[in-house]
Parts: sequence; C-alpha cells; structure tokens
Amino acid sequence: MNIRLSPALRTLLPHRLLALGAVLALMLSACVTQGHLEPTGGTLRHEGQAVVLLMPPDVELSELTVGGLVEPNAEWTAQGLSNVNQALADRMRRRKAAMIPYDAPVGDAGRAHDHQQIMKLHRAVGVSIIQHKYFEPLVLPTKKDVFDWGLGPDVQMLREEYNAQYALFVYLRDSYSSPGRVAMMVAMTVFGYGMPGGAQTGFASLVDLGSGEVVWFNLLLRTTGDLRSPEPAREAIDALLAGFPL
Repeated sequence: MNIRLSPALRTLLPHRLLALGAVLALMLSACVTQGHLEPTGGTLRHEGQAVVLLMPPDVELSELTVGGLVEPNAEWTAQGLSNVNQALADRMRRRKAAMIPYDAPVGDAGRAHDHQQIMKLHRAVGVSIIQHKYFEPLVLPTKKDVFDWGLGPDVQMLREEYNAQYALFVYLRDSYSSPGRVAMMVAMTVFGYGMPGGAQTGFASLVDLGSGEVVWFNLLLRTTGDLRSPEPAREAIDALLAGFPL
C-alpha cells in the first residue's frame, strides 16, 4: 500500500499550521474553555485488555524573539522529546491498557513512508478539530453537536502490523521568551501595555485502528510549563491526557 496525501492537503497543511498558531493565540487571550472530546454515545470496542500503539510524539520547542518570531531550537527539542517520551512511558505504565511503542520499519521505505503519511494526516485532522470544535467563530454547523472525525481506513495497516486496537498520537509545541523579549515585556508593563510570552500548546488523539475513528481528543493550551525539564514535562503529559479513557 502506498498512502499519498492529496495535493490539496499537502498544500494546505503548512498554511493550516500557521492558521492554527493564530487561532491558538486568540484562544489563549480569550481563555477558551478546554476539555476532552469523544463521539456522543460512543464506546471503545475491544475484547479483553486494550492494546494501544504509542506513535512517535510530534514535539518542537522554540524561542520567542523580541520581534515575535518563533525560532525552533534543536537542542531544546531533543531534550523536550526525551522528557515527553519518558513521561508517556511512566504515565502508560499506570494505565489499564497495554501500551506498545512504535517501532519504525527497517529496510522498508514504502512502509515507513506510509506511516509518515498517517502521522501527517493526524496532524491535519487535529488542526481541523481545534479550529472547528474549540474555536466558536469557526465551528462548522454540521459538526456543532457531533464529534465524528477520523483518519480513514488506511490506519488499519497499523493494526495489522502491530496487533493493536488503538493508536495514541501526541502533538506538542512549547515556546519560551528570549531574554530580550522578557526585558521588553517588563518595560511594556511599566507603560501599561501587555506583551505575550511563550506558550505551551498541544493535542492528543486516540484512534480506533479498525475504523479510523478518533474516539478521544484533548487540547492543551496554556502560558505555563517547560518541556525542557523532566518533572514539568510529566505534569504536561498528565494534563494532556486528562480524561484518557484507557
């Protein structure tokens, strides 16, 4: 099987991520109510202990400059990813589901490509959920009172390859004000003006690998936290997975 994102989706995804940044900034300033989402009346369908495939977390840490630019920092990202992976492992050991870590295909470029496409698709779907379920001005009339998002049947390959009923996807972004921006924020406060600092945002999805349906979704959106340190990263994962059904 060779999964290909549609040309339209490949073109729109970078723009959607930029739009997501703007929407999240508005949501932060408006103190939008957060909470997990799941299909109305939906139940998790599995026999015995559920097996959940933990997909590679999509993590990026950045510095927020004086001019408001968000500049990715490779060293911070590596540390943050390590802390997030450890926090997820610790968290899942306390759950009743059996968690298995994703193991990338070796020597099979086709399968590896297909898996990457699924992860990109999850990112696009997650962006759409946030824009159209959490941000009132963009709520779609057809989805106002329902939650019926999914990744499609292609995810069934993960069920077959890893013998799992579900997959957990995690997306996290964390930014920190540069020393210059901190100084500017203090100066602006003296004159009665507020200047936003860094923020921690992310979302997590539990996907049924039989149907492709997103059976649980949660948003993390706040101006506190630091994924560069183990304990704050653990707290962030606990917050992100609040209400996790397994």
